[in-house]
Amino acid sequence: GSCQGNSVHRKIYIPLNHTAPCVRLLNATHQIGCQSSLSGDTGVIHVVEQEQDLEWALSKGPHPPYMVLLDGNLFSRDVLMQLKGSSRISGLAVAAASPAPSQGFSPGLKCPNDGFGVYSDTYGPQFAHCNGSQWNPGGSGVSYEDFPFPIFLLQDANETQLIKECYQAHNVPGPGGSAPQFPLCAMQLQSHMHAAASTVTCMRRSSLQSAFSINPEIVCDPLLDFNVWSSLQPINASGRLQPEQRVVLAATRVDSHSFFWNVAPGAEAAVGSFVALLAAAQALHGAPGAQSLPRNVLFVFFQGESFDYIGSSRLVFDMEQEKFPLRLENIGAFLELGQVSLMNNSELWMHTDPVSRQNKSVDEQVEWLLSALRNSSSSSGVSVQEPDVSQPLPPSSFQRFLRSRSIPGVVLSDHRAGFRNRYFQSIYDTAENIGLRYPEGLSPEEQLEHVTDTAKSLARVGTLVARALFSLAGGQNGTESIRADEKTVARLLFGFLLNSNNSWFQSLIKPDQKGILGEQRDPRPFPQHYVAVSSPTNTTQLLQAVLGNLTGISANLSREQCQNPGKTPGTMPELYEYWWVQGPLDGNSSSRVPGCVRSGVRLSPALSPAFELRRWDSREFSTWTESRWKDIRARIFLVASRELELLTLALGVLVLLLSLLGTFLINSKASLLFGIPAPPGSSGY
Repeated sequence: GSCQGNSVHRKIYIPLNHTAPCVRLLNATHQIGCQSSLSGDTGVIHVVEQEQDLEWALSKGPHPPYMVLLDGNLFSRDVLMQLKGSSRISGLAVAAASPAPSQGFSPGLKCPNDGFGVYSDTYGPQFAHCNGSQWNPGGSGVSYEDFPFPIFLLQDANETQLIKECYQAHNVPGPGGSAPQFPLCAMQLQSHMHAAASTVTCMRRSSLQSAFSINPEIVCDPLLDFNVWSSLQPINASGRLQPEQRVVLAATRVDSHSFFWNVAPGAEAAVGSFVALLAAAQALHGAPGAQSLPRNVLFVFFQGESFDYIGSSRLVFDMEQEKFPLRLENIGAFLELGQVSLMNNSELWMHTDPVSRQNKSVDEQVEWLLSALRNSSSSSGVSVQEPDVSQPLPPSSFQRFLRSRSIPGVVLSDHRAGFRNRYFQSIYDTAENIGLRYPEGLSPEEQLEHVTDTAKSLARVGTLVARALFSLAGGQNGTESIRADEKTVARLLFGFLLNSNNSWFQSLIKPDQKGILGEQRDPRPFPQHYVAVSSPTNTTQLLQAVLGNLTGISANLSREQCQNPGKTPGTMPELYEYWWVQGPLDGNSSSRVPGCVRSGVRLSPALSPAFELRRWDSREFSTWTESRWKDIRARIFLVASRELELLTLALGVLVLLLSLLGTFLINSKASLLFGIPAPPGSSGY
């Protein structure tokens, strides 16, 4: 016969599987983020779709505490502060707004990375703390608040609808605002964080555990990853450049951030910029005479810049400690791409540092940089403008280099003053934010190859940068032939913003890296650009593979030779990295044509020097850590009234007592009730 079973647990609870929590982060002085109690926080669900709906949960509702399901358009600082100040709220579930809020939404600070850039009381004090230059005017700062209850993002519209249906069936107030009848629909959110207080406290606890315990319980981890770097002409990774050698450094950031853990699309904040720089690197490597230019070009993609410049501060530290092939004095010019995807009339702004330009020598070199950009813009399709010379630099990696040495540099961005990005460091900084749209009816593979207007715009930025770098590196003629490939930009945007599990990315990675592409059934198949605590992240690995493919060459080596280049004569592993990649599909079959790629792409640590030096209270370097947790969980279920729960408990206790009494009486009268014979007496012989 057949046998079937069903878990009682599954009959009671409905799990919510597509959520993202707000987690706890810590720095030298504060803790930010959210957490639940040890076993999770539970409350009766109340749906808030208009601001007046809050009144029921905050004051009128007779069944506190409440778990609020908040419409994404109401997710603002004012609402969150109201909820934070009430003891009647046990948690918050946020349904992402679609489309994004028209008024914009940025949970970041108005002055990003304040205190860790170049401007301070001793260097440009008139510009310190974004004085006179509010770079992120829409920033509410809620990402940097500490909330005593859990806050989850609902990423699946079907789960959001399920919660609303449960609310409609059980929790809607009756006529005249009367209390709904039991049972009520409730939600439990569990996201208990192990770390507390500050990085100093949690790192000290972890350090003590590691020193005295066989199985240490680590409570927090530093935010870390790797910077990705490559050069136009090969550099010996274990050697050092001569002091007289000059290099042009082209840089951008890779990471982004949002209120919710590992939901950081960063389309305008990061992706558009590093896609443009990738395209520029490809164009420059393919330029005639690029390998014989008088000056080398170094491409650097920084990780962790959203958290007080982790990647750039570590690279500067390594240069000063001679743990990197370059020293700071080798940098002859610095060109950084800031946010560039939201250009107005194809116009970019060239930001420079007014303090260092007070030095005549530095000012002349900066003018040389600006002139190279102006000359390169004439036929690239992008115009460049310079803001007021007294305006400071926007938040940028370049500021960390200026803290150590006066280097001539320019930061290119699409904004003259405040960011044009109204969704900076938010879940809404997506492909839609930078206008990435496709004609209806295209398959994913057709979208991969389709060149959008956004791709064309960023390709023009890549062309401008490649031509300027060619000129800065000493190139004289032939810049007109340098042009970024629009098709490559289109593929990069699709892969890093919409779906990383595409045929092109699949062909670029190693056979053992399939997991970094995500799964097709994943509701978020594109990589999230959060720096995280485990490295290298998916974004870093993909970026390394893509940069190696765009700037490297195919090497005629077997798989064994490619994976062990040191054993093969003439491979020069000190100059090049070798990757055995999956390669493209072989015609219409499912098999691939693998091959070996040789490139100069390498990784360098993006861990703050504060953790290398064990200076967890540092005000000079980033000290951000992420708390550990045991379980992240969300579920809904029905709850009975308190009276019914107490009655059930009382009946259970009564049944227990009656059972104990009955067992005692039966046991004492067992011989009478069951006719058990008396034990025999002693036998005589």
